Amino acid sequence: MDVLSQELENIAGNYHLNADINDKFIEDACQHYCCEWLSGLIQPNDSVLELGFGEGLTVATLKKKASDYTVIEGSYQLYETMREMHPDVQAEYSLFENFETQRSYDKILALHVLEHVNNPIELTQHFKQWMHAGSELIIIVPNRNSLHRKLALEMGLIATTDELSDRDKVVGHQRVYSLATLRADLEVAGFDVLSEHGFFLKLFPNSMMLEFSDEMLLALNTISSKIPVNLMANVGVRAKIKT
Repeated sequence: MDVLSQELENIAGNYHLNADINDKFIEDACQHYCCEWLSGLIQPNDSVLELGFGEGLTVATLKKKASDYTVIEGSYQLYETMREMHPDVQAEYSLFENFETQRSYDKILALHVLEHVNNPIELTQHFKQWMHAGSELIIIVPNRNSLHRKLALEMGLIATTDELSDRDKVVGHQRVYSLATLRADLEVAGFDVLSEHGFFLKLFPNSMMLEFSDEMLLALNTISSKIPVNLMANVGVRAKIKT
Protein backbone atom coordinates (compact mmCIF):
# COMPACT_ATOMS: atom_id res chain seq x y z
CA MET A 1 0.00 0.00 0.00
CA ASP A 2 1.44 3.39 -0.96
CA VAL A 3 1.77 6.32 1.43
CA LEU A 4 -1.38 8.14 0.22
CA SER A 5 -3.55 5.04 0.42
CA GLN A 6 -2.25 4.29 3.93
CA GLU A 7 -3.03 7.86 4.98
CA LEU A 8 -6.61 7.51 3.72
CA GLU A 9 -7.03 4.27 5.67
CA ASN A 10 -5.66 5.95 8.80
CA ILE A 11 -8.12 8.85 8.50
CA ALA A 12 -10.99 6.42 7.85
CA GLY A 13 -10.16 4.33 10.91
CA ASN A 14 -9.18 7.13 13.26
CA TYR A 15 -12.01 9.49 12.34
CA HIS A 16 -14.83 8.40 10.03
CA LEU A 17 -15.27 4.92 11.51
CA ASN A 18 -14.33 5.92 15.05
CA ALA A 19 -17.42 6.05 17.28
CA ASP A 20 -15.44 7.79 20.03
CA ILE A 21 -15.05 11.12 18.20
CA ASN A 22 -17.17 13.35 20.43
CA ASP A 23 -17.69 16.34 18.14
CA LYS A 24 -18.96 14.46 15.10
CA PHE A 25 -22.55 15.48 15.84
CA ILE A 26 -21.57 19.10 15.09
CA GLU A 27 -20.23 18.19 11.67
CA ASP A 28 -23.25 15.96 11.04
CA ALA A 29 -25.59 18.89 11.71
CA CYS A 30 -23.71 20.95 9.14
CA GLN A 31 -23.90 18.16 6.55
CA HIS A 32 -27.63 17.75 7.07
CA TYR A 33 -28.13 21.48 6.48
CA CYS A 34 -25.90 21.46 3.38
CA CYS A 35 -28.07 18.69 1.96
CA GLU A 36 -31.00 21.11 1.78
CA TRP A 37 -29.01 23.33 -0.59
CA LEU A 38 -27.63 20.41 -2.54
CA SER A 39 -31.05 18.79 -2.94
CA GLY A 40 -32.30 21.90 -4.69
CA LEU A 41 -29.50 21.67 -7.25
CA ILE A 42 -30.15 18.07 -8.30
CA GLN A 43 -32.89 17.33 -10.83
CA PRO A 44 -34.73 13.96 -10.99
CA ASN A 45 -33.07 12.98 -14.28
CA ASP A 46 -29.56 13.97 -13.19
CA SER A 47 -26.63 11.60 -13.01
CA VAL A 48 -24.49 12.47 -9.98
CA LEU A 49 -20.88 11.68 -9.13
CA GLU A 50 -19.83 12.33 -5.52
CA LEU A 51 -16.21 12.29 -4.42
CA GLY A 52 -15.79 10.49 -1.10
CA PHE A 53 -18.16 8.69 1.23
CA GLY A 54 -17.17 10.21 4.59
CA GLU A 55 -19.98 9.68 7.09
CA GLY A 56 -22.41 8.74 4.31
CA LEU A 57 -24.94 11.45 5.21
CA THR A 58 -24.95 13.16 1.81
CA VAL A 59 -25.23 9.85 -0.05
CA ALA A 60 -28.20 8.75 2.07
CA THR A 61 -30.08 11.97 1.32
CA LEU A 62 -29.06 12.86 -2.21
CA LYS A 63 -29.20 9.45 -3.89
CA LYS A 64 -33.00 9.72 -3.73
CA LYS A 65 -32.93 12.93 -5.79
CA ALA A 66 -31.09 11.65 -8.87
CA SER A 67 -31.71 9.06 -11.57
CA ASP A 68 -28.37 7.42 -10.81
CA TYR A 69 -25.73 8.06 -8.18
CA THR A 70 -22.05 7.11 -8.16
CA VAL A 71 -19.50 7.61 -5.38
CA ILE A 72 -15.71 7.34 -5.68
CA GLU A 73 -13.95 6.37 -2.45
CA GLY A 74 -10.19 5.99 -1.97
CA SER A 75 -10.33 4.24 1.40
CA TYR A 76 -11.09 0.53 1.11
CA GLN A 77 -12.65 0.52 4.59
CA LEU A 78 -15.09 3.26 3.61
CA TYR A 79 -15.68 1.71 0.19
CA GLU A 80 -16.74 -1.56 1.82
CA THR A 81 -18.88 0.29 4.37
CA MET A 82 -20.63 2.17 1.55
CA ARG A 83 -21.30 -1.01 -0.45
CA GLU A 84 -22.88 -2.59 2.61
CA MET A 85 -24.98 0.43 3.56
CA HIS A 86 -25.99 1.57 0.06
CA PRO A 87 -26.13 -1.35 -2.39
CA ASP A 88 -28.24 0.81 -4.71
CA VAL A 89 -25.35 3.25 -5.23
CA GLN A 90 -22.65 2.66 -7.83
CA ALA A 91 -19.46 2.42 -5.75
CA GLU A 92 -16.02 3.00 -7.29
CA TYR A 93 -12.86 2.19 -5.34
CA SER A 94 -10.20 4.60 -6.59
CA LEU A 95 -8.14 7.63 -5.72
CA PHE A 96 -9.87 10.64 -7.24
CA GLU A 97 -6.77 11.48 -9.25
CA ASN A 98 -6.73 8.01 -10.84
CA PHE A 99 -10.42 7.62 -11.60
CA GLU A 100 -11.23 7.17 -15.28
CA THR A 101 -14.64 6.69 -16.91
CA GLN A 102 -16.10 6.81 -20.39
CA ARG A 103 -19.29 8.50 -19.21
CA SER A 104 -20.08 12.04 -18.07
CA TYR A 105 -22.23 13.25 -15.20
CA ASP A 106 -24.66 16.12 -14.81
CA LYS A 107 -23.47 17.01 -11.31
CA ILE A 108 -20.02 16.49 -9.77
CA LEU A 109 -20.02 16.88 -5.97
CA ALA A 110 -16.63 17.71 -4.44
CA LEU A 111 -17.81 18.29 -0.87
CA HIS A 112 -14.91 18.88 1.50
CA VAL A 113 -12.44 17.40 -0.96
CA LEU A 114 -10.10 20.14 -2.20
CA GLU A 115 -8.75 20.93 1.28
CA HIS A 116 -7.47 17.34 1.52
CA VAL A 117 -5.65 16.71 -1.75
CA ASN A 118 -2.06 17.37 -2.78
CA ASN A 119 -2.83 19.29 -5.99
CA PRO A 120 -6.34 20.81 -5.93
CA ILE A 121 -5.99 22.69 -9.23
CA GLU A 122 -4.78 19.59 -11.09
CA LEU A 123 -7.60 17.53 -9.58
CA THR A 124 -10.18 20.15 -10.53
CA GLN A 125 -8.88 20.08 -14.10
CA HIS A 126 -9.20 16.27 -14.00
CA PHE A 127 -12.91 16.68 -13.18
CA LYS A 128 -13.48 18.00 -16.71
CA GLN A 129 -13.02 14.48 -18.08
CA TRP A 130 -16.20 13.48 -16.26
CA MET A 131 -18.29 16.46 -17.43
CA HIS A 132 -20.23 17.56 -20.50
CA ALA A 133 -21.11 21.07 -21.62
CA GLY A 134 -24.12 21.31 -19.31
CA SER A 135 -22.52 19.73 -16.23
CA GLU A 136 -22.07 21.59 -12.96
CA LEU A 137 -19.27 21.21 -10.43
CA ILE A 138 -20.42 21.78 -6.85
CA ILE A 139 -17.74 22.42 -4.24
CA ILE A 140 -17.77 23.00 -0.48
CA VAL A 141 -14.59 23.86 1.44
CA PRO A 142 -13.70 25.27 4.89
CA ASN A 143 -13.42 29.06 5.00
CA ARG A 144 -10.33 30.76 6.44
CA ASN A 145 -12.41 33.93 7.02
CA SER A 146 -14.93 32.23 9.29
CA LEU A 147 -15.85 34.27 12.35
CA HIS A 148 -14.39 31.64 14.68
CA ARG A 149 -11.01 31.93 12.95
CA LYS A 150 -11.16 35.72 13.06
CA LEU A 151 -11.90 35.58 16.81
CA ALA A 152 -9.03 33.15 17.38
CA LEU A 153 -6.71 35.53 15.52
CA GLU A 154 -7.96 38.49 17.59
CA MET A 155 -7.22 36.54 20.78
CA GLY A 156 -3.72 35.62 19.62
CA LEU A 157 -4.51 31.90 19.51
CA ILE A 158 -3.44 31.60 15.88
CA ALA A 159 -0.93 33.57 13.82
CA THR A 160 -2.98 33.59 10.59
CA THR A 161 -6.54 32.63 9.76
CA ASP A 162 -5.34 29.84 7.46
CA GLU A 163 -3.32 28.16 10.20
CA LEU A 164 -4.25 24.49 10.50
CA SER A 165 -5.55 23.35 13.89
CA ASP A 166 -4.86 19.97 15.49
CA ARG A 167 -8.32 18.90 14.38
CA ASP A 168 -7.60 19.97 10.79
CA LYS A 169 -4.59 17.66 10.85
CA VAL A 170 -6.54 14.72 12.32
CA VAL A 171 -9.02 14.80 9.44
CA GLY A 172 -6.31 15.29 6.82
CA HIS A 173 -6.73 18.96 5.88
CA GLN A 174 -3.83 20.43 3.94
CA ARG A 175 -5.30 23.92 3.57
CA VAL A 176 -8.31 26.14 4.19
CA TYR A 177 -9.74 28.43 1.56
CA SER A 178 -11.36 31.81 1.26
CA LEU A 179 -13.90 32.63 -1.41
CA ALA A 180 -11.16 34.57 -3.20
CA THR A 181 -8.63 31.71 -3.20
CA LEU A 182 -11.29 29.19 -4.22
CA ARG A 183 -12.39 31.40 -7.08
CA ALA A 184 -8.76 31.92 -8.12
CA ASP A 185 -8.08 28.17 -8.23
CA LEU A 186 -11.23 27.57 -10.26
CA GLU A 187 -10.23 30.31 -12.69
CA VAL A 188 -6.83 28.67 -13.24
CA ALA A 189 -8.51 25.28 -13.65
CA GLY A 190 -10.80 26.67 -16.35
CA PHE A 191 -14.12 27.08 -14.55
CA ASP A 192 -16.64 29.93 -14.20
CA VAL A 193 -18.38 30.34 -10.83
CA LEU A 194 -22.18 30.50 -11.20
CA SER A 195 -23.15 31.13 -7.57
CA GLU A 196 -21.80 30.94 -4.04
CA HIS A 197 -23.27 29.95 -0.71
CA GLY A 198 -22.19 30.01 2.95
CA PHE A 199 -22.82 27.42 5.67
CA PHE A 200 -22.71 27.51 9.48
CA LEU A 201 -22.26 30.58 11.66
CA LYS A 202 -19.39 29.20 13.73
CA LEU A 203 -18.13 31.34 16.62
CA PHE A 204 -16.09 28.78 18.55
CA PRO A 205 -13.99 25.69 17.90
CA ASN A 206 -15.84 22.37 18.12
CA SER A 207 -14.30 21.66 21.52
CA MET A 208 -16.25 24.60 22.97
CA MET A 209 -19.56 23.53 21.39
CA LEU A 210 -19.86 20.01 22.81
CA GLU A 211 -22.75 21.04 25.07
CA PHE A 212 -24.65 22.90 22.37
CA SER A 213 -28.18 21.60 21.85
CA ASP A 214 -29.49 20.29 18.55
CA GLU A 215 -31.71 23.37 18.41
CA MET A 216 -28.72 25.71 18.76
CA LEU A 217 -26.75 23.90 16.07
CA LEU A 218 -29.75 24.00 13.76
CA ALA A 219 -30.13 27.74 14.30
CA LEU A 220 -26.42 28.36 13.64
CA ASN A 221 -26.90 26.60 10.32
CA THR A 222 -30.25 28.03 9.26
CA ILE A 223 -29.12 31.61 9.97
CA SER A 224 -26.46 31.16 7.29
CA SER A 225 -28.66 32.68 4.59
CA LYS A 226 -28.85 35.93 6.60
CA ILE A 227 -25.09 36.36 7.12
CA PRO A 228 -22.49 37.34 4.48
CA VAL A 229 -21.11 34.26 2.77
CA ASN A 230 -17.48 35.12 3.46
CA LEU A 231 -18.01 34.90 7.25
CA MET A 232 -19.38 31.37 7.31
CA ALA A 233 -17.40 28.31 8.48
CA ASN A 234 -17.79 26.69 5.05
CA VAL A 235 -18.28 28.15 1.59
CA GLY A 236 -19.77 26.48 -1.44
CA VAL A 237 -19.87 27.31 -5.14
CA ARG A 238 -21.53 26.07 -8.30
CA ALA A 239 -19.26 26.20 -11.33
CA LYS A 240 -19.18 25.17 -14.98
CA ILE A 241 -16.44 24.64 -17.52
CA LYS A 242 -15.46 27.86 -19.26
CA THR A 243 -16.75 28.14 -22.80
